[in-house]
Amino acid sequence: MNMKRKKPLGRTLALVAALLSTVASPAVAAAASPKALKAEAVVGVEAQASQVQVMVDQVFSFAEPGFQEVRTSDYLAGILERNGFTVTRGVAGIPTAFTATWGSGGPLIALGSDIDGLLGVSQTPGSPAIKPLVAGAPGHGEGHNSGMPMMIAAAIAVKQVMEKNKIPGRLMLWPGVAEELLATKAFYVRSGMFKDVDACIFGHVNTGFGTAYGDMGLTAMVSVEYEFTGKTAHAGAMPWEGRSSLDAVEFMDVAWNFRREHLPLAQRSHDVVTNGGGQPNVVPDKASVWYYFREKDFASVRSLFETGNEIADAAAQATGTTVKRRLLGYAAPNFGNKPMAEAAFANIQAVGMPQWSAADQAFVRSVQTANKLKVQPLGTAVMPLSTPETRGSASIGGSDDIGDVMWAVPTITIGYPANIPNVIFHHATAAMAMATPIAHKGTVAGAKAVAMTVIDLMTRPKLLADAKTYYRDVQLKTQSYDPVLTADDRPAIHLNEKVMKEMRPQMEKYYYDPARYSTYLEQLGIAYPGPAADK
Repeated sequence: MNMKRKKPLGRTLALVAALLSTVASPAVAAAASPKALKAEAVVGVEAQASQVQVMVDQVFSFAEPGFQEVRTSDYLAGILERNGFTVTRGVAGIPTAFTATWGSGGPLIALGSDIDGLLGVSQTPGSPAIKPLVAGAPGHGEGHNSGMPMMIAAAIAVKQVMEKNKIPGRLMLWPGVAEELLATKAFYVRSGMFKDVDACIFGHVNTGFGTAYGDMGLTAMVSVEYEFTGKTAHAGAMPWEGRSSLDAVEFMDVAWNFRREHLPLAQRSHDVVTNGGGQPNVVPDKASVWYYFREKDFASVRSLFETGNEIADAAAQATGTTVKRRLLGYAAPNFGNKPMAEAAFANIQAVGMPQWSAADQAFVRSVQTANKLKVQPLGTAVMPLSTPETRGSASIGGSDDIGDVMWAVPTITIGYPANIPNVIFHHATAAMAMATPIAHKGTVAGAKAVAMTVIDLMTRPKLLADAKTYYRDVQLKTQSYDPVLTADDRPAIHLNEKVMKEMRPQMEKYYYDPARYSTYLEQLGIAYPGPAADK
């Protein structure tokens, strides 16, 4: 990794000065003060700003969907190896998953973020108009290209501080593979990946800068595919000889929709037909349907899953077919750790929002205007600490499988300001800023807050003890971890393989070459913020 150091300027100098202002003497600061150590870490992150930009742009250009993050995983793991981390690839039986560890003694702090893209949302960065780089290809329509670069920059800065000041402790970095499929973190936990971890900080791209604790309102989720098997026959001449697996799929969908009236209002369920047969004059002997079942807690989502299984069995019986199911993913409800969130929030406040330029704000306005989104500038103040009292009991409806890690070890999610307000996530608009200065600045800001929070966890034993007490006495008092995974379930590493075999040769033409171009926008010949921003 290119570690050219830049002299920190502006807000970084102010932040460092503020952190050092309460230190009694330079000797004490270097030896013991967490504030002085955090100031060092901030400088260490700022020194990597240009490399953060390269990492964010590079991963954006790879745009690999779940389980196919081959280039992304190799690239990020390679950077960590070159910076002294020991990398173990293929963890939990997942080829693109890895852990990168460093250090000895002291606490073990895990840092993770997701790396996968989304199918069908290829987008030219820096363009306020929907403009795929490759039509039909995957893209980063949420911003997962920025999270691991943020964590890597934070980890390298912390490592430098720990080495210089001889602080005992260990770091473990890990990527969230196939998060958009909610398909891996339960397997990570089952494999024992977090067995010896003391605390975990997770990062997720946001339009604001903040964190939360308690029940975060994200649903538990079961992802399952039902495959029906029937009997082929000539659909025109001898239909009575056939048993249609597609009839079973359609029967299940109709039955499930009738059942919705009698399900709790909190549930969310949706499906796609993944195989509907071959051609109309052949009774299909194979057909399948893929369901997401979502509910607020472990027991409720298990009950919803069991209801789905019963209806699938009934559909098979009604159509003279058989059915088997395959679990494709699972996500536990999210629950953030209060002491960790409070410490992280103090650091987020100290870092503050990035200094947005007039060009940044002009680009935001052009994206929102061109796509008929609510016009709102990039924020200048961090978000308040999100608590159960301020959030209330409302469910967000979505899911995130970081929840599984949260039930294994004290964990928080830090949202960092690398995207545009009011864009539609899982859509091209959410990719437009993700290889622009907005994403670069937001990722650097997030890395500073993460690094400072890791220093807190490494140097304040009471914070770590309080985090574990809250986890044990508060979180585990409400629910206990109860996933529907069985010992026979395996990660669905086949997913997205076919589409990437087709798309990768076309996508490779657009991979970022940082040896030739300073930024991905420069490589693509895109002016920032562009003519449309001035209209």
